[in-house]
Amino acid sequence: MAAIVETDETHRLLDELTSSVGRDDPYPRYDRLREISRLIRADDGALVVTGYDDCQTVVRDGRLGHFPKTMLGLVGLEDWADHPGTYMLFTSVLTLNPPDHTRLRRLVSSAFTARRVAALRPSIEKLVAELLDGMAGVSDFIQAFAFPLPVNVIGELLGIPAADRAQFQSLIRDWSALLDTVTPEVVAKADPAASTLRAYLADLVAERRARPREDLLSALVAAEADGDRLTEDELLTMAAFLFAAGFETTTNLLANGLVALLADPAATITDPALAAEELLRWDSPVQLVSRVVYEPVELGGVTVEPGERVVAYLGAGNRDATRFTDPNTLDLRRTDNSPLSFGGGIHYCLGAPLARLEAQIAFPAIRAAYPHLDLASEPTRRDSLTLRGFTAMPVRTN
Repeated sequence: MAAIVETDETHRLLDELTSSVGRDDPYPRYDRLREISRLIRADDGALVVTGYDDCQTVVRDGRLGHFPKTMLGLVGLEDWADHPGTYMLFTSVLTLNPPDHTRLRRLVSSAFTARRVAALRPSIEKLVAELLDGMAGVSDFIQAFAFPLPVNVIGELLGIPAADRAQFQSLIRDWSALLDTVTPEVVAKADPAASTLRAYLADLVAERRARPREDLLSALVAAEADGDRLTEDELLTMAAFLFAAGFETTTNLLANGLVALLADPAATITDPALAAEELLRWDSPVQLVSRVVYEPVELGGVTVEPGERVVAYLGAGNRDATRFTDPNTLDLRRTDNSPLSFGGGIHYCLGAPLARLEAQIAFPAIRAAYPHLDLASEPTRRDSLTLRGFTAMPVRTN
C-alpha cells in the first residue's frame, strides 16, 4: 500500500543531495529514494517526489501552485518585499500564480513569439562558428562557449548592447542563488545584483520608449492584450527574468551536455533534435521545483491535502525506469522522449524553443569542429542543486 515514508536513510540521502558529494552525482541517490517510496517526507516537512508521473503532476496540475506570498514567512521571508533580490524574484512570472501569472504570460507571449525565435537561427549558427574558432588549443568551455553563446543570443533578442552583456554573468548568478536557498549571506549578494540589473534595464527601457527598435525589449514596451499593458515595474522585472533565464539555464545545458558527450566519445549525433532532448533528460540544468498544494491531489499513490509543500526532483523523474527504457544509459537516438527539464503546464519555460534551438545547433557543430575534444582538467561543479552546471570546464581540442 502506498504511503509517505520518512526514515533515517531517506533523511541521509536528502541531506547528501545538499552536499558537494551528492551534487556531483545525485542520480544514484534519486534511484534509491524512488526504490524506497514514491513519496518521502523531508525533515523540513516538505513532501519529495522522484517519479516521472508524479513530477509531471507537480509541474502541470493546476491543483498545485507556487507559494502564496502569505506563506513566505514560513521559510524566513517575512520581509521579502523589502529586498530587491527577493522582490524581483517573487514578483516575476516564474513564481506567480493565476490570475497574475496568466496576465503577464499573455502579455509577454504576444512579444516573445516563435517567429522571433526562429529568425535567430542564422545569427546563432554564425556565432557558434566564431566561438568554436576561438576554442582552438586549451580553453575554458564555460567562458569560451557555454556562456557567450546564450548571453549573446538572448542579448541580441532583447536588444542589450553587445559590449554590456558579459558583466551580467556574476550578477545573474548572485541573484539566481535565491532559487537554492535564502540566507542572509545569499540575500546580501542578491540584493545589489538585482538592483544593478534593474537600474541598467530601466535606462535601456527609457531609451526604447524614446527610440523603439526591432528587438524584444521594444516589443515588451509596446505589448498590449485586451487593452492591458505591463506596468513599468512589471516590465523591468520581466526583462530581468527573460535575460537571466535566457542564458543561465542554457549555459548549464551546454556544459552538462558536453560532459556527457565527452564521457561517451562513440555517441553519434544523427538527429540534432533527438540528441538535444536526450542531453536535456540525461543531466537536466534544472533539477527541482517546489510547489504548494491548493486542492487535494494524488501523488505517489497518496492523496495529498491542501497546504502541503512539495518538492519535485525533475532530474530524478528524467531517470525513472517506469517512463524511460534503460534510463541510466545515454541514447542520442532515443525517441518518445519527453524530459521534464522545462517544467510543464502554465509554467512551461518561455525560453524552451530558444534553448532547444541553441543546443540543436551547438552540439553537432562542436563534434564536427573538434572530434577529439577532451577535458583538460576536472571541471568545477556549480555549488547548487536547483540549477545544475559548472563554473569552469577546461578543455583541449587536441
